[in-house]
Amino acid sequence: MIDYDKIVSERAREIKPSGIRKFFDIAQQMTGVLNLGVGEPDFFTPWKIRQQAISVLEKIKTSYTANSGLMDLRRSISGYLGRTIGVDYKPENEIIVTVGGSEAIDLAIRALVDEGDEVLIVEPCFVCYAPMVELSHGVPVTVETSIENSFKLTAEALRAKITPRTKALILPYPNNPTGAIMTKEELEPIAEVLRGTDIIVISDEIYSALTYGREHFSIAALDGMRERTLVINGFSKGYAMTGWRLGFLAGPQPILKHILKIHQYAIMSSPTVSQYAAITALEECDDDVAKMVEEYDVRRRYVVNAFNKIGLPCFDPEGAFYAFPCIKSTGLTSQQFSERLVYEKKVAVVPGDAFGKCGEGYIRVSYAYSLKNLKAAVKLIEEFLEDLKKEHGDE
Repeated sequence: MIDYDKIVSERAREIKPSGIRKFFDIAQQMTGVLNLGVGEPDFFTPWKIRQQAISVLEKIKTSYTANSGLMDLRRSISGYLGRTIGVDYKPENEIIVTVGGSEAIDLAIRALVDEGDEVLIVEPCFVCYAPMVELSHGVPVTVETSIENSFKLTAEALRAKITPRTKALILPYPNNPTGAIMTKEELEPIAEVLRGTDIIVISDEIYSALTYGREHFSIAALDGMRERTLVINGFSKGYAMTGWRLGFLAGPQPILKHILKIHQYAIMSSPTVSQYAAITALEECDDDVAKMVEEYDVRRRYVVNAFNKIGLPCFDPEGAFYAFPCIKSTGLTSQQFSERLVYEKKVAVVPGDAFGKCGEGYIRVSYAYSLKNLKAAVKLIEEFLEDLKKEHGDE
C-alpha cells in the first residue's frame, strides 16, 4: 500500500487549507445559509463584456494568444494604469496578462524569492501570500497592523522588520479583510524607508476600483518607486468577472522578463475569450463600475452602522467590499464565533484569524450581497448575540 505522506512534499503537507474556503464549504453543505463569507460580487458581469465574449466565440477566436497576452489588451491595461494611478507602463514588455490576480501574486513571489529570503507581509491580509512564499522556500515575516492605526502600515513597523534577508514587501491595499486604504501621504513614509534598498514592493491593488470617498493611490506613483514596485490588479472584483479568471502584472522589464518565463511554462497564456472581453471592460465599462461602487457604498454604510448598533464595534472601511467588526466582547474566539454562528443561525462569515494572528477577535463580513440578504443576516447575528447573553446570564 502506498504511503502518500512520504510521496507528497513536506511543504505541501504543512500548508493549512484556506480559512475562507473552510466556512464556504460548511455553508455549501447546509441548506438555507446566508453566506457572507466569499468575496464575490453579486452583480452580473456587465452586458457589454458578455456581449463581446459571445461575439468572440461566434468568430471562433479561440486560439492561444501571445504569452504576455493580447497586445490590444496590454495597450488597454497601459492606458488604464496611466489614467487611474498615473504611471505609464510599456505594453510591449512591462505588462503580463495572468490567470487572475492570484497567478500574478504567485509569479511575482516565485520570480523574486530564493531559499531563506524574507518577504514582509502586512496583516491582516488575503490568505494566499504566506503559503506562496513558503512554497518558494522563502520566509514569510508578518508586519502586524491594528485598529489603533486603522489597519495601515507605518514606517516604524516596516523598519523594525527589515533585515539583510528582506527581499520583498507585499502591500495589500485596498485591504482584504479590513477595507483599509492608504493615502499618498501615508505611503510616502513607507516609500522613504524603501528608497535606496533593493526591496521590491508587490502591490496587490485588486480592489483599487472599489473605494468610497477617495480614490485609490498606488505606491508606484511616488518618486523612485516605479522601479521597485510590481503592480498587481485584475478584473474579478471591479468588473464582477470572478469566473473569467483574468488579471495582470505591471512592473520593470528586467523583472518581468523572468516572470514571463515562469508564466510561459506554467500557463502558456490566459483565457483568450476573457482577454478580448477585458478590452471592452477597460474601454467601455467605467459607468458600470461606478454604478456597482455606488451600490456597494449603500451596503457598506448599512453594514457598518448595523454592527455598531448591535454592539459589535466596526472599523469604517474605505475600500474593497468587506466589513471587519470586532467580536471580542462576546468572549468567543473568531473561530468559535464563526462556527457557532453558521451552525446555530445559518449565517456564514470568516473568522478574522484566517487573515493572520492579529485578525483574532474580528470576523470578516462581505457586503458583496444584496441589501435584503445583509439585513436578514444582521438580524440573525443580533439574535445570536442575544442568545450568548442568555448563556452568560446577562439578561
